[in-house]
Amino acid sequence: MSNFNMYPETNVKGYDEFAWQNYDNIVGELNKAITGIGKDKTIVMIDCYPGVRMEELETSLVSKLQSVHTLFVDDLYYSSEQVTEMIQFHMTSDRVFGRMSVHNFSDFLDNARLEEARNAIDRIDNGLVVIYGVGANLVCEPDLLIYADLARWEITTRFNNNDIPNWKADNRDEDAVRKIKRGYFFEWRVADRHKRKLFDKVDYLLDTNSNNDPKMVTNSAYLSGLEQTVNQPFRVVPYFAPGVWGGQWMKEKLGLDPSVENYAWSFNGVPEENSLYLRFGDVRVEIPALNAVLRHPLELLGDKVYGRFGAEFPIRFNFLDTFEGGNLSLQVHPPVSYVQQTFGVHYTQEESYYVMDAGENANVYLGVKNDIDREAMKEDLQRSYDEGIHFDDEKYINQYEAKKHDHFLIPSGTIHSQGINSLVLEISATPNYFTFKLWDWGRLGMDGMPRPVHLEHGFNSIQWERDETWISDNIVNQVEQVDEGDGWIEEKTGLHDRQFIETRRHWFSKPVLHHTNDTVHVFNLIEGEEAIVESPTNTFEPFIVHYAETFIIPAHIGSYTIRPHGNSIGKEIGTIKAYVRT
Repeated sequence: MSNFNMYPETNVKGYDEFAWQNYDNIVGELNKAITGIGKDKTIVMIDCYPGVRMEELETSLVSKLQSVHTLFVDDLYYSSEQVTEMIQFHMTSDRVFGRMSVHNFSDFLDNARLEEARNAIDRIDNGLVVIYGVGANLVCEPDLLIYADLARWEITTRFNNNDIPNWKADNRDEDAVRKIKRGYFFEWRVADRHKRKLFDKVDYLLDTNSNNDPKMVTNSAYLSGLEQTVNQPFRVVPYFAPGVWGGQWMKEKLGLDPSVENYAWSFNGVPEENSLYLRFGDVRVEIPALNAVLRHPLELLGDKVYGRFGAEFPIRFNFLDTFEGGNLSLQVHPPVSYVQQTFGVHYTQEESYYVMDAGENANVYLGVKNDIDREAMKEDLQRSYDEGIHFDDEKYINQYEAKKHDHFLIPSGTIHSQGINSLVLEISATPNYFTFKLWDWGRLGMDGMPRPVHLEHGFNSIQWERDETWISDNIVNQVEQVDEGDGWIEEKTGLHDRQFIETRRHWFSKPVLHHTNDTVHVFNLIEGEEAIVESPTNTFEPFIVHYAETFIIPAHIGSYTIRPHGNSIGKEIGTIKAYVRT
């Protein structure tokens, strides 16, 4: 039986009575707050992250507040056609890739409509005015401000299920890949800029991740939860997704739903996409983990990392499961110069495959073979795309046997793929979006459509000197013991010098002392049933982790120890740690 914790949470102390669940209780609390304001005319505002179900919000909350005037802010923006035209440079004609938007919501407001709405509000002398929608705080200053939030993984799920359109787009039934692209390159960038300005203005945070099951918490309690999170070890809420190549390992080893056909991905260390659970008494509130990064970047990331990346969490951990599944696509990630010039992103997806487990015939595809004919390989890839013929991967691409605890480094520009029958911990830089598929083994995606292949981007990104000789010398199992002590060994396992992430593996049966050195650490327990993270100065409560769980150590923590715990006491266990080289 797996002890993998699917629902990690932070118990926020001192705020048990400051959160509410379900619409009836939330409406009751808001009505009390409105009465307490004591004004003849009261403006209540619900500012929303794109992806909130507006119909649900209108029916179950807005309509219950007994307002004399209601304003839906989305009606004040330009039409969906105009907004789409304005962002076309960023969206491009490509199905998958766009360019990062630097817009603000105010860029899309129709000033004439905005002025008319403000005048209508000004003419009201008595009663309740309710203003709701995306960017609502741009209309006026409210007496009571609620922020309705949800995580990106939930938005993505709603896109995939055709539950919602993009913001200011009439595209509910459009290809989910295109909807996610619009979210990634446009909506989420603009919304995060807006959200970051509201942290100290909000009175209540509204969790809208679960359909018809909202939770609400006071802003003081919510901000206290974020502060507590970045002052202790923590985990984000994992989520699991099927894929065309997905496997059976996570289903069996982590105790997932056996009725699901497969699980390809596990995202259990990606603050940009994952959630945090904050518990306030009987109410568990789910918020985007990214909010902790936006609110406390310095404490979480450390001064040097924050200075280099801004309020972005630069490291991501996720699992790739191909046990009894298929190969990942043959792919390449762009060098940093290409991703900067083409997509407006300031760093690229450097990554590595850490093999957590491997079965029969497990392998990794990595780099081109020595002395290949580049033009012939390009022609064969193009023909596989144009004519659907089989690409002879054995002619051009190296294959390496994959064994448990092998570590394969994948600097950007290196052709690669994970083969069958392995569970890989992918340790990479956060911009995971820029994967250029070169060949996908002639299969369709889960949606029955051909999976996008991007040969032009791929050909522009391949570093052809990454041949068998270079690969073997530089990025396959580059393990070096760097330190040891009583009951522990520390090994450097990568990454390559061209990558900004450092990884260190520890094998230990006794406590190991670590220090953040003012940079965030990301861990996974790669061997052993259970470990415990402790503070030598008791600055945080002991934190227990289990096999395969990813956990984060904020830079602010400083010194901490990790040792075997529970059934692992007296046994040798292992962790892998990633951090930004400074």
